[in-house]
Amino acid sequence: MAKVLIIDDDLQLCEMLSLKVGILGHQAEHAQALARGLALAAAHEHDVVYLDVRLPDGSGLAGLKDLRESPGRPEVIIMTGAGDPDGAELAVKSGAWDYISKPSSIQAMTLPLLRALQYRSERAAAPLPVALKREGIVGESQAMRGALDLLAQAAQSELAALITGETGTGKELFARAIHANSRRSEGPLVVVDCSALPETLVESILFGHERGAFTGAQEARVGLVGQAHGGVLFLDEVGELPLPIQKSFLRVLQDRRYRPLGAKKELVSDFRLIAATNRDLGQMAREGAFRSDLLHRLRGLVIPLPPLRARSEDIRALASHYLERLGARYGLGAKGFAPEFAQALLSYDWPGNVRELVNTLEQALAAAGAGPTLFARHLPEHLRVALARASAGQAGGEQAAAAGGAAAPPPALEASSALNLPSLHDYRLAKDRLYLLELMRKSQGRVDEARRISGLSRSRLYELLRLHGLTAFRPGGGRKSDLSDYQE
Repeated sequence: MAKVLIIDDDLQLCEMLSLKVGILGHQAEHAQALARGLALAAAHEHDVVYLDVRLPDGSGLAGLKDLRESPGRPEVIIMTGAGDPDGAELAVKSGAWDYISKPSSIQAMTLPLLRALQYRSERAAAPLPVALKREGIVGESQAMRGALDLLAQAAQSELAALITGETGTGKELFARAIHANSRRSEGPLVVVDCSALPETLVESILFGHERGAFTGAQEARVGLVGQAHGGVLFLDEVGELPLPIQKSFLRVLQDRRYRPLGAKKELVSDFRLIAATNRDLGQMAREGAFRSDLLHRLRGLVIPLPPLRARSEDIRALASHYLERLGARYGLGAKGFAPEFAQALLSYDWPGNVRELVNTLEQALAAAGAGPTLFARHLPEHLRVALARASAGQAGGEQAAAAGGAAAPPPALEASSALNLPSLHDYRLAKDRLYLLELMRKSQGRVDEARRISGLSRSRLYELLRLHGLTAFRPGGGRKSDLSDYQE
């Protein structure tokens, strides 16, 4: 018997859905507010949660992460009003099992439940997975666990895998881990940096050439595609692959056959393809900068890697891991770090992700010299300046709000004693909310202007506004019914 939690402010819907769940032989409980639903999820294990988006005490999507990390690790089915494509996209990207528009029939609402329970039953009956080889991949956050689950799927498959993510998130580490955990682990892993391929030599580098194929070709050479036979070909920054070569490479992917320059016969290479990019290949395809048919081939299995700011709970583990490695490399021995040093690492946004964190730790070690402890003073100046400016700006924003009658700062940022500090998570959420309020005021609710100022994508901006309960925000103080009412 499965346990189902329903979080919706419509009591009649909750009772009706609970009755249907009971008829199906399962147990249901319900809550009419997000806080109560989160409390129930924390107290009891559930298999499936029905979650309404619009709740009296905030957006249901703001609680999605906590629900998925609750004791039962439940599948979450999002319920919201019809005609909200942005909400549907956000639900899927946030890891929801399914998305239901209301009003829907009971049959339409219970079908996702049955599928989710079938999935959980089959997953529980499956053999226990072998521990992944994940050298260099550090972190146990929910975001990282999701990426590791996809890594495990990719390792058991021969599908092409596309690893996406910002610069510095560890795309090559994931590619190497897929190779190490796959049946091709004994074969070669050939890495191709597409951004460094000279356009005039790209075909020769990829496919090889015969002697005399062109001026300077004094001997035959096996290309990278041929070298990957029996193993994995990893195309790093595949978005930089020149358009003329994309058509040729598409045929290689289809048939695993290629012709070296100057050769009379085609050769065969049995390789598995992994690609990585920090660019939006879908947008590039729509603009004609990337072949859509090649993109379809690359998207056999997509692994999006989270930026470091989305998994801040991993920062301490990452810092300890890399400090140990760097200390051994430079013969510095083990070093500890002061609480203020860790606090600074946690408070910074890390636009360069893990790569920037590693460089920062390396600089801190150099600044500390023989000292056994790293202090905030040892961090690079640009990082300390960024944190100082953010702190000063925050204080100024609070004073201006108090003087001008603007929206009061959230409780997490109110003056507090050392014994009554908010959690870091609450503090960062409060900072983000103040930024979003100021952003939408300055942009006068114009989405494109807000995106230009903040550097956020449309979907990410919508996601943050919903997360902080600002879906009804109007710069002038009035109310709006939905994000779709913002000016474009």
